[in-house]
Amino acid sequence: MRLLKIVPDNTNIGFVRMRHWAFGLTALLTVLAIGAVAARGLNLGVDFVGGVMIEAKFRTAPGLDQVRAEVDRLGLGEASLQTFGTPDTVSIRLPVPQAGDEGATNRTVNAVQNDLKAHYPGIVFNAAESVGGKVSGELVRNGLLAVFLAVLGIAVFSWLRYEWQFGVSTFVAIAHDVLMTLGFFAVTQLEFDLNIVAAVLTIIGYSINDKIVIDDRIRENMRKYRSMEMRALIDLSVNETLPRTVMTSLTILLALASLLIFGGPVLRGFTAAMMLGVVVGTYSSIYVSSSLLITLGLSPRAPVAKPATGGPPSGAERIR
Repeated sequence: MRLLKIVPDNTNIGFVRMRHWAFGLTALLTVLAIGAVAARGLNLGVDFVGGVMIEAKFRTAPGLDQVRAEVDRLGLGEASLQTFGTPDTVSIRLPVPQAGDEGATNRTVNAVQNDLKAHYPGIVFNAAESVGGKVSGELVRNGLLAVFLAVLGIAVFSWLRYEWQFGVSTFVAIAHDVLMTLGFFAVTQLEFDLNIVAAVLTIIGYSINDKIVIDDRIRENMRKYRSMEMRALIDLSVNETLPRTVMTSLTILLALASLLIFGGPVLRGFTAAMMLGVVVGTYSSIYVSSSLLITLGLSPRAPVAKPATGGPPSGAERIR
C-alpha cells in the first residue's frame, strides 16, 4: 500500500530568499495587532473585569436594545449585552452588586431572570456567574505574568540549549504569535476570559515544539555541513522537517475544526484561538524564526585541524 505524502521527499523550497517579505509582513501584522488592541480593546470576560454574567437563550433572536431597556429598568447598574454564539443567545453583564455578598448576587440574578421570563416566554438561562473586582484584578495580573514567564522561560532555554541567536529568534517568533492572537480577539470582539489565556499558553507550547524541531535540525546540519553557506543550510533544514511540520499542523487543525463545529459556543473562543495559533505558529517557525538566525549573524563553524599529538580536541574545535 502506497503511503500518502502531502509533502514530497525531494521538496526544495527557498524559504530564506523570501525572508525580507516575511519580515515585512510580520512587522505589519504585529503593528496592526497592537493598534487593534489599543483602539478597540479586548472584550474581557467576567473573569477579568468582575461582575455578573447571565447567558440567556431566547426562542427567536431578540432586539438587544429592547432587552437592555428591560434590564436597565431594574436599576441594577449599566448592562452590557452581546450575542453569544448564535443570534438567539445573549450574554448579559452587570456590575458587581454594591453589597458584594453572595446573597446580593443571587438577588440580582433572580431579578433579571424573573423579569425576562415575564417578557420573553420560553427563555432558557444557560449560565450565571459572578466574579468580584479584587479577584478579577488578581486574575488579570496572574494571567499576564503566566504568559510573560512562559515566553521568557522558553527563550532562555533556547539560548542555553543552542546559541543566543536561537533564544532571540524564538522570543521574537513566540511574541509575534501571542500578539496575533490578541489582535484577532480585539478585531472579532470575542470574549477574552481565562479559557483564552489557557489557549494562549497552549499556543506557546505548540509553537516552541515546532521551533525546537527545526532548531535541532539546523544545529545537526551545522555540524554535518560545516562549509555550507548558511542560507542553503537553513533551507535544507526547514525542507527536511517540512513534512513533519505540515502533517502535525493539519492533524491538529482537523481536530480543532471538529471541536469548533460540535463543541458549542462555550468552546468557540478557545478553539478559534487555537486554530489561529497553529496557523500563525507554523508560519513563524518556517519564515520568521529560522530566517532571523541569518540576520542575527549565526554561521556554521569551520573545522579546526587536530593537533599532531593526537590529543583530545580543544574547546575551540568543539561544536555545541
